[in-house]
Amino acid sequence: MLYHVTLTINGHRYEGDVEARKLLVHFIREVAGLTGTHVGCDTTSCGACTVLLDGRPVKSCTLFAVQADGRAVTTVEGLAPSGELHPLQQAFWDQHGLQCGYCTPGMLMTGVALLERNPSPTEDEIRRAISGNLCRCTGYQNIVKAIQQAATALAGAAGDRRGGSEA
Repeated sequence: MLYHVTLTINGHRYEGDVEARKLLVHFIREVAGLTGTHVGCDTTSCGACTVLLDGRPVKSCTLFAVQADGRAVTTVEGLAPSGELHPLQQAFWDQHGLQCGYCTPGMLMTGVALLERNPSPTEDEIRRAISGNLCRCTGYQNIVKAIQQAATALAGAAGDRRGGSEA
């Protein structure tokens, strides 16, 4: 039996008829054609498949596509819709938070969600937030530095916007 699923992914509508057991990560990769979300462990342990579902990070390898029907998904491709890097992507580049890159999409999505709910996280809060994402290269120190840099950049951008609106 197939179920009709409609998702908004990175602002674009995608529809498909899927088996009830089709995982969200496979819908994203196979139906939407967005391959930035990685399949790592298939057991929700590594976090490489992390996406935002209605703004909250979820591991798409353990969520069925039918469970996400009608909802909004943001993938790593959605961080730079105009081609300009998101501040967190730029910070990963600047701080060498990228090693083999396999964990990077999940780390980015987890980091974005953290900075949305906590714009000035402490190092401990960052480490706690990314504790569900594994980096096989053990590049955690640079990933933490990248999230700290992005927090500073985003705070500066917010200050610039406030300053501009007051002028």
